[in-house]
Amino acid sequence: MVAKKKTVVQPECCSGSCCKVESIVTVDERGQILLPKDTREKAEIHAGDKLALMTWENNGKVCCFMLIKAGELANMAKDVLGPMAKEIF
Repeated sequence: MVAKKKTVVQPECCSGSCCKVESIVTVDERGQILLPKDTREKAEIHAGDKLALMTWENNGKVCCFMLIKAGELANMAKDVLGPMAKEIF
């Protein structure tokens, strides 16, 4: 029996070391933040786009989070689940 290699799925844009502090944002009294225009432009985020909020917890508290375009998240899930579904069916 051949051991299966664990697949790590990342968005296409994250094939290398690409994470960095892009800007510092402020949360207003309604809990909203403003993504800076240059960041929105580079990420091609437009009014009405859907973003998924992913969180990581440490000792029961959220320590960091990431926004990812909902379409990219769907593609990542498809990349992981598609091969599994083929094996099952």
